[in-house]
Amino acid sequence: MQIELLKSDLIFKNEVRNFIKENHSEHLKAKIANGGKATKEETVNWQIALNKKGWLAPNWPINYGGCEWTSIQRYIFEQETSLANTPQVIPFGVNMIGPVLIKYGTEEQKKFFLPKILNSEHWWCQGYSEPGSGSDLASLKTKAEKKGSYYFINGTKTWTTLAQFADWIFCLVRTNNEGKQQEGISFIMIDMKSKGISVEPIITIDGSHEVNTVYLENVKVPVENLIFDENKGWTVAKYLLGHERSTIAAVGRSKSAILKLKEIAKSEIINNEPLIKDTRFRDRMTKLEMELFALEYTELRVLSEENKGSAPGPEASLLKIRGSEI
Repeated sequence: MQIELLKSDLIFKNEVRNFIKENHSEHLKAKIANGGKATKEETVNWQIALNKKGWLAPNWPINYGGCEWTSIQRYIFEQETSLANTPQVIPFGVNMIGPVLIKYGTEEQKKFFLPKILNSEHWWCQGYSEPGSGSDLASLKTKAEKKGSYYFINGTKTWTTLAQFADWIFCLVRTNNEGKQQEGISFIMIDMKSKGISVEPIITIDGSHEVNTVYLENVKVPVENLIFDENKGWTVAKYLLGHERSTIAAVGRSKSAILKLKEIAKSEIINNEPLIKDTRFRDRMTKLEMELFALEYTELRVLSEENKGSAPGPEASLLKIRGSEI
């Protein structure tokens, strides 16, 4: 595994820093650094700037508008943008449905959807979890009944991140109740403006609105919105989850948060001394930093294997779990 940066990597790192300086305002940087969230407009503006540079889709082939960075370049970009507190690229389009379309989509689907993902014309969300199902995707109950050239879909999706902004949702739906649960699932794309879709906000413990419940009542969806074969959605879902989890460790964001935590600890006075001098606090900070260091090396190993052409394996799920815990 490559760890030390080559001269070409250092040049790229400097290019990323210059790009951030030219396209990311100090106002927005301070806002995000202090716990604020980028608005949809701010996020879209950042994505448009990345796309103009050709940097929005590093995991897409060049012929589809990607840039095919090396694992080290992806690592550098994630580190630099995180430390600079830029808006996060919304993953559902570029990192999830995009690679799925490239792998399993028809030529018509690719031609229609991929350009709209790149230019941020389409904002996507993910319809996997359901009430009572959680991460047990095989137990999903949202049903898609085929009638002629349409599917009629009924069910509920929950914890749907940013569905309040989404133009499209990709969903796992049940198209067959016979045999193994996984064998009766299909993967389909649905226009969020379709009749019968309603979005109900879920307000989280911090008072924010990021996740939602999405209700689908007799939603009419063209058959051509199906990705891959009917009842083969489990294959598509596994492929998507591998790509999602290999980019979700958020090491750079955690590094940025630790820097902010240390800054606060220097000004917080406990027993007439800054908190940063408290032995127990320093011990916990050291443990946290070591855990993050170990996660970072695991992420580098995964990216290095991906760079050799290997598909993400079980270790990609480990990145998601440990990244969330840290």
